[in-house]
Order: sequence, then structure tokens, then C-alpha cells
Amino acid sequence: MKITDIKTIRAEQYLFVQVYTDEGITGLGESGTWAYLEASEAVIHRFKHYLIGQNPLQIEHHWQYLYRAHHFRGSAIMGALAAIDIALWDIAGKYHNVPSYMLLGGKCRDKVRTYFHVIGDSTEKLVEGCIRAKELGFTAVGHLTPFLDDGRDAVYNETYVQKMTRAADRVRRYREAVGDEVDICLELHRRMSPAEAIVLGQEVAPYHPYFYEDPVLPDNMDSMAWVAEHINIPIATGERLLNIQEFSMLLRRNAVHFVRPCVCAAGGLSHAKKVAALAEAFNVQVVPHNPLGPVSTAVSVQLAACIPNFAIQEYSNIESSEIVKKPVELKDGYLIVPDAPGIGVELQEDLEKRHPYRMRQLKTKLNYDGSVVDR
Repeated sequence: MKITDIKTIRAEQYLFVQVYTDEGITGLGESGTWAYLEASEAVIHRFKHYLIGQNPLQIEHHWQYLYRAHHFRGSAIMGALAAIDIALWDIAGKYHNVPSYMLLGGKCRDKVRTYFHVIGDSTEKLVEGCIRAKELGFTAVGHLTPFLDDGRDAVYNETYVQKMTRAADRVRRYREAVGDEVDICLELHRRMSPAEAIVLGQEVAPYHPYFYEDPVLPDNMDSMAWVAEHINIPIATGERLLNIQEFSMLLRRNAVHFVRPCVCAAGGLSHAKKVAALAEAFNVQVVPHNPLGPVSTAVSVQLAACIPNFAIQEYSNIESSEIVKKPVELKDGYLIVPDAPGIGVELQEDLEKRHPYRMRQLKTKLNYDGSVVDR
């Protein structure tokens, strides 16, 4: 079997790739480079020159060849590599007529616990979102910020005491809204200094958050480790990390309790499985990053199915049948591990026409004084 063609598909705010073979088997993948999908698309077309004519089943060799071919790497390259890698695992599963996870060690679980995205630009909307998630059968809510999802156009202007007291009070209200039947996964959006993160972490600890995600910028792992050392809440981070070396440095500093590899950004299933194995050695669990669509969800479920240290899956796309023909089944807050060959989903026909691509605009939030707010 040989690769005969590679095509990219832009739809809504997603970038998909289709890899075609001379045996009629097609593989589907997705890039998770978020706001720079156009850059990943260009890299995919560069990769195409090497991949045409290759055996798609030599997945690890192709991964190493593309990763190590040149000297410079980054998110655009890793997102492109992830998309290709996922598509090759899709082909391999279809070739052997098994789900991709069966080729990665087999199934460790039958269903995958999820947390539901709760978003709102007011405390009331966020509390209502928590209640709605509970009513829908979810046992966890996430992407849940103490700082409001007030948009990038809204200028930020709070005193330190307002920032801390309002954030802590919101977390109290989230917990009161759902009781002890729902876990709350706090998303801090890198909005604090290390000192602020410690203060707020100590304030909200009595409400038992499941984890405290990205309290500070993840670029400085020593800062993340310092925060972890001074609070009694598990830290989740890793969505911006791209390779096992970065995850290794994070783990060796005891800076994380839940690693968050993005399968569509950190090199695909091949590399995310290695990240999970590395985390397992440190008794750390895995929460796959998944702010994307139903293809990303399907791939994340393939990973969650075959690793022993999976914790919970980010899930943001209840309404996903417009993108794929048969989304992964959701039941009572759990995604059912599919038994279809490959990654288990296929794109709808004429997707680009029915759901035109929308480029993410270059825009960030500002403080009252005009300086940049980290998000």
C-alpha cells in the first residue's frame, strides 16, 4: 500500500487532512495549531512531497523522518505532523479492520469520562452553565474560569483585592450550585502571577477543585513548580507543550499532577501515547486537551481508551453531527469507546461549502492602561 495524495480541508475554524492510498483507504486527521492553522496547512503541503509514494503503515518512521528532517520546530510544524500522524493511524486501523487503539495496546476502558465546557461573561451565566451540565448528566464541569469569559474586546480593570475576592466567591458559587455530585475543573487562563496563583489557590482549596489549570504562564516551569509546592490543589498544564522533552522537564520539577497533551498539536497519537507513558512513570494522570471539534474528540478518545493513567476528557462539542457523519456517542457524561475501524469518524460531504472557513482574528485582551492581558 502506498500514499497517493494528501488534501487539506478548511471548515469553520478547523483544519483537517485526508491521506489517500492506492488501496482505496483514506485516513482523516486534524491540526490543533488553533489560531495559526494556515501555517500548519503550508507545512502539511511541504510534508506531502516526502509522503507521496510511501507506505502509510510505517508510522513511527515517518514521524521521526518528518520531525527530524530539519533544524527548526514549533507549533505549526507539530500541528501539521499531528494531523498526518492521526490520519496514518486511521489508515492503519482501517487496513487491519480494528479501532486505532487496538494497534496501540488495546482497550483499557469501555467509556471515557468527560467534563463539559461552561462559558459565560457573567457569574450568573457561569453558575447556570454548571447547573445545566449537571442536568445533562455530566459529573464534571470545566473550562470554568473564576475570571469570566468576557471577550477579548472588553478592557480589564480590577484592583488586586477585587480580582481575588470576586474570583474566590465565584468558585464558592460554582460549588454550591452543583454540590458534591459534580467535580469542578478550574481554568485560570494564565491570568495570574505566581504569587497571585498561590493566594487564590489557598482561597479556593476548601471547595475541592478537581484541578487548577494553567494558573500562570506555562513558559517558566520553575514558576509552575513553585505554585504547585504552595497550594493543595492539583495543577493541570501542558496544552502548549509540544514534545516529550518539555513534558519530561515539567514532570521532573513536580510542577504538574495532570498533564494535558493536545493530540492534534503535540505530534498526534504516536507522541501523545509517549507523553502518557512518561507521565505514568511519575504517577501523573492524563487529561487530553480538546478545545476543537468532533475529529479531535474522536482522536482523544482513541488515546484515552489505550492508556492506563487517563483521568478525564475535555469535551466541548455536543452539537457535532454537522461536521462528521457519526460523532462519538455521548451517554450520561461519558463518551462510549467506539469499535469502528480507525479513529471511528468520517467528515460530512461538501464540508467546505456548507461550513466555510473562518480565520481566527489576531486580537488579544488589554488592561485598562493599554497593556496586554495573558489569556
